[in-house]
Amino acid sequence: MELLDGKKISNQIKDEIAAEVAEMKKKGEKVPHLAAVLVGNDGASLTYVGSKVKACERVGFESTLVKLPSTISEVELLKKIKDLNEDDDIDGFIVQLPLPKQIDTQKVLMAVDPDKDVDGFHPVNFGKMALDMTTFIPATPFGILELLERYNVETKGKHTVVIGRSHIVGRPMSILMGRRGFPGNSTVTLTHSHTKNITQITSQADIIITALGQPNYLKAEMVKDDAVIIDVGITRVPDESAARGYRIVGDVDFENVSKKASYITPVPGGVGPMTIAMLLKNTLLARERHMIRKEDQ
Repeated sequence: MELLDGKKISNQIKDEIAAEVAEMKKKGEKVPHLAAVLVGNDGASLTYVGSKVKACERVGFESTLVKLPSTISEVELLKKIKDLNEDDDIDGFIVQLPLPKQIDTQKVLMAVDPDKDVDGFHPVNFGKMALDMTTFIPATPFGILELLERYNVETKGKHTVVIGRSHIVGRPMSILMGRRGFPGNSTVTLTHSHTKNITQITSQADIIITALGQPNYLKAEMVKDDAVIIDVGITRVPDESAARGYRIVGDVDFENVSKKASYITPVPGGVGPMTIAMLLKNTLLARERHMIRKEDQ
């Protein structure tokens, strides 16, 4: 069994990006600029956005944190997004989810300029991804592809089972694993809460990607020997013996499944760090696109 070490690979990617940014600075070029919109004071969102800002500092990006009150109206938030769309200094930006109840999340995501949508959530980018066109791939699926590629995990002709059909992970992963090229060319089964006989399906899988958010859902008896396991789940489970009073747990019963797997991602330290690394990569790609467009004008 080999660990798919997201922490190690994400650090490699950040070092590669930092080297590119250093070259830009040397040439006197504009460095990439990522903005994050944070509405309200959700603890997990604050932590996540904070780690994005730190990652920007590490690679030499400029970053802007737009903090807005949880009472903001939809109209005001849409105006803020319009300002970011029109700000030439900002290459890409994300709107941290979840948003407060008074705001239509779909309307907000639709308002983001697809050329600055480094989260890859806009229907234009999702559609391009589904058609194998160059676009922003959502950061978590992008990170999973990068892990599989850097560890040279064979995907061609393999049976990939995706558990969970969210628009952020499950649905895009099912499309990407079936695309032409590497990683891809696998036969994909997308499972969800209405799937019957799920153990029968997972026990035939060469690769399992689970993004449910149910602690220890995937048990050893659901997995065949030498399967590749990608655990996207991340849940805080109360634990009196832990210093913080909780443990971070994935969707996979790691202790038992790891004994059967050929490759497996740990939680934490697997897919999570890759998500932030690929958000930086998307911002770098956004900046390159904007420079090319300027040259063409």
